[in-house]
Amino acid sequence: MKYLITSLFILLLYPVTMQGQKQYIVKSPDLKIEVKIVVSKTDIKYSVTHAGDLMIDMSPLSLTLQDGTVFAVNPKISKVSTRKVNETIYPVLYKKKEIQDNYNEATLQFKDGYSLIFRAYDDGIAYRFVSNLDKDFIVKNEQVEFNFPSDTKAYVPYAVGREKNKFEDQFYSAFQNTYEHINLSQWDKKRIAFLPLIVEGVNGKKICITEADLLNYPGLYLHNDNNSTKLKGVLPSYPKKIVPEVRGLKGVVREREEYIAKCNGKTEFPWRVAIISEKDYELVDNDMIYRLASSPTFTDYSWIKPGKVAWDWWNNWNVYGVDFRAGINTETYKYYIDFASEYNIEYVILDEGWSVPGKADLMQIIPEIDLPEIISYARNKDVDIILWAGYRAFDNDMENVCRHYADMGVKGFKIDFMDRDDQLMIDFNRRAAEVGAKYKLIIDIHGTSKPTGLNRTYPNVVNFEGVHGLEEMKWDPESTDQVTYDVTFPFIRMVAGPLDYTQGAMTNANKKNYRSIYDNPMSQGTRCRQLAEYVIFESPLNMLCDSPTNYKREPECTEFIARIPTVWDRTVALNGEIAKYVTIAREKDGVWYLGSMTDWTPRKMEIDLSFLGEGNFRVEIFKDGINADRNANDYKKETINISSDQKLTIDMSAGGGFVAKFDRI
Repeated sequence: MKYLITSLFILLLYPVTMQGQKQYIVKSPDLKIEVKIVVSKTDIKYSVTHAGDLMIDMSPLSLTLQDGTVFAVNPKISKVSTRKVNETIYPVLYKKKEIQDNYNEATLQFKDGYSLIFRAYDDGIAYRFVSNLDKDFIVKNEQVEFNFPSDTKAYVPYAVGREKNKFEDQFYSAFQNTYEHINLSQWDKKRIAFLPLIVEGVNGKKICITEADLLNYPGLYLHNDNNSTKLKGVLPSYPKKIVPEVRGLKGVVREREEYIAKCNGKTEFPWRVAIISEKDYELVDNDMIYRLASSPTFTDYSWIKPGKVAWDWWNNWNVYGVDFRAGINTETYKYYIDFASEYNIEYVILDEGWSVPGKADLMQIIPEIDLPEIISYARNKDVDIILWAGYRAFDNDMENVCRHYADMGVKGFKIDFMDRDDQLMIDFNRRAAEVGAKYKLIIDIHGTSKPTGLNRTYPNVVNFEGVHGLEEMKWDPESTDQVTYDVTFPFIRMVAGPLDYTQGAMTNANKKNYRSIYDNPMSQGTRCRQLAEYVIFESPLNMLCDSPTNYKREPECTEFIARIPTVWDRTVALNGEIAKYVTIAREKDGVWYLGSMTDWTPRKMEIDLSFLGEGNFRVEIFKDGINADRNANDYKKETINISSDQKLTIDMSAGGGFVAKFDRI
């Protein structure tokens, strides 16, 4: 049941007039977080404290229109209102079935036709501009700044462009970089970073900077151009000339306008978000982005089915021990369907290659593929089909493509190669979600930037990539440290929402044995690490990346993976430190799963099981084998009985993992 309390009389806002300035203070419900907003005759600034610790020092904000109008410069307040909200959100596909949305909000309305909204939650703050203009307008730029009080360290995901000598070329990005742990003053002045981004605060606290409710506006990047402690927002300009590349599937911006966005008169701009944690592990169970996103646009969710996917591309269609030539053909996909049916896997995906290459036309199918036959065969096996699409091919004929393949029986699309987040591309993601929902198609937005809540607004959007996932192991050099990355991004990238990491490798390697082999790839870290990732990583549509033949050779692991849910009733972050280790417990229909991963340091830890509630449990455990440090494929499965007042001991090898399933007895 939802409940909403709105009042103009609750003391959320404390206006003070000093030397021509007006100061307003908005506090979080638990009173720990305080946002101070200072409105002077010339500008608006804000600062954020947590339990008396300064997190963000006075930082200016503004928004400049092409006609010379500037929101938040020479501001003239016409009205100030407040409200206190405490309601329950019931997500469609998420890591928990209920989210408490509790915040205090202040809205400052200005005479020039705009408002500025600040919210204070117990776990962070957010602000946004709102335009109340009665005509369309163009945004030239937006001033977004985060001024930190000291030269602290940050986890920085630099964007990688095509031509390193061009600053703006960094806006062409796959959003799949690892993190550099550096002082703010050590920031490479020539580079920008995409979001989310973590800055370390005092007393072990962390500030996660990102954005929410981005629906028709460019994505935000951060930059430090003077080795200071201040991060400034940078936004990609509106595309003027887009050139098709990669067989017509990608669109590369070759010329840009001198503005960033075209907007309607009544526009809500994205939320600028600062999430604050006292303990690192609080970040892996944060709901801020989902809370801030716009409410769902439709109400019938019955057709949206989460689940697992047998994936073809990572293992390069490399099945063996069969009587047909493996590849992108009907026989190979029937083999995938048989495998999916045997293990109760909900979907099989036809990744890149099923449509005629070089045409960017999804209505042309290669002759080796009999798609109606594949769909019919899958339906008889209780398996559904998802199709891959390059974004330009999808956008060229979106309505017709969705209608045609939905009528044929396809259940969704994985859309790839966006590699930008200017306004046009962000709008494409929204339109793909909208048209997909119209034809009851789930959408996996691959090859894109971080999520900002689109999965709440359009619940048929199940995943986003924007992560240095397992696909990198097909080509990355031995120097790549995927193990450390795997225990870093859950505290940063995963804060923004679900991801398309594509785990499940059955060939596993320790640090000295890892090699990139395109046709027969392997993972870094142990077998149990791969299993634990199905609990730790948030993905309502979760891939099994390896060859069905490899899975059939490992039935014990495969059966366990296939049973792990992909959406949850409850999530509890148990422990963790960024770039070191993480442990998460999740529950679905009364059954708990626990996953843990470490970096290259072997770890032993004791887990308090009180999260289970009182009772006794039968526990199915997969743990690193005694020789996992020599052979990462080594694991041991065991079953024990335990009560919730006991502690569970977890041992993990270097690059290791641990996963357990708890059934009440």
